[in-house]
Amino acid sequence: MKDSNWDLDLRAGELGESRVADLLSLDTVEVKTDRRWIETGNVYIETECFYVTDNEWKPSGIHVSKATHWAFMLEDSTVIVPLWRLKEAVWEVGKPITCNIPPNPSRGYLITIGQMLEHLRQARQAENQSMDEHIAETWVDPAEMDLPTS
Repeated sequence: MKDSNWDLDLRAGELGESRVADLLSLDTVEVKTDRRWIETGNVYIETECFYVTDNEWKPSGIHVSKATHWAFMLEDSTVIVPLWRLKEAVWEVGKPITCNIPPNPSRGYLITIGQMLEHLRQARQAENQSMDEHIAETWVDPAEMDLPTS
């Protein structure tokens, strides 16, 4: 059994606290409450809305949001996602759907919170792997360097 490394755990905890404080101070968060989430497991991400007055579909939702993050209220929990990551997840695993609720039908995607979190996990994992590969490619063993002698 591996012993806990108190210093590393403390630093990770402090970093986590700092990240939560940063998230709580964001001033461009769009908050979504999907009343059907509890029964379906999905959240609906709108991309277009039908405007009866113009008789046409126009971009809406994630296509026009000026927020940097979207927060999904899930009963007594909240998931906060950077908008650019949410868009990636929606395009990659979302299920297209048309919501025909008058007076403003909309189009968008259904995605489960699990799919969203899995996409975030895989994206972060790929970034970390890419960074590790970059470091491995650019790292030079000091013993192999042609250093000037004094």
